[in-house]
Amino acid sequence: MMIQLAPQVWTALGPHLSTLGFHYPTRMVVIRLADGGLFVWSPIALTPDLQSAVDALGPVQHLVAPNTLHHMSLGDWQAAYPQARTYGAPGLPAKRSDLAFDTTLTDRPCPDWAGQIDQCVITGNAITTEVVFFHRASATVLFTDLIQHFPRDWFRGWRALIARLDLMTAPEPSVPRKFRLAFRNRAAARDALATITHWPADRLVMAHGAPVMDAQGVIRRAFSWL
Repeated sequence: MMIQLAPQVWTALGPHLSTLGFHYPTRMVVIRLADGGLFVWSPIALTPDLQSAVDALGPVQHLVAPNTLHHMSLGDWQAAYPQARTYGAPGLPAKRSDLAFDTTLTDRPCPDWAGQIDQCVITGNAITTEVVFFHRASATVLFTDLIQHFPRDWFRGWRALIARLDLMTAPEPSVPRKFRLAFRNRAAARDALATITHWPADRLVMAHGAPVMDAQGVIRRAFSWL
């Protein structure tokens, strides 16, 4: 089911994915651009109901894989929307050579959404390279994996302990410790964060966590260790 977050912005939840027994919720965001075309961020598993709901919003023109971890459903979306262009975070086209990518994302917005959606690549992390987006009209910033927030009781047993130590279940959205430790170039990460914290963002949307307001306050506190 599509949930409207703001004018021209919707989100949808997908099935949980499991990694080493840790179950992660999935979330995508759909933004209707000024030309009526849809920008689909972090596409989740495509079902007939989801496809019908998306089609009701407009034509899918842009499929965006925002980091090197969020790509599992991309092929199904490409098959369903062959007219759409596919954009991947740096490193993803090489990782998924079985998929066709039209563009590798950079800090420069693509012409189709320039002036509407800003973007910034966070490099220097050994786990993933992530592209963060900012939709100007709704003041919404999109993080994929570098900020997460799970309910305290989401995990059970020893996984709950690991999640707590990793800050996945911290009181507010945080950068998990594994990602903090994986930053090999903190200067580059700080430069990217300086760009992101200058965006006048109100709402933070994460792939793994419920949307929250006070986006800039949350982002600054999440990255205060940096």
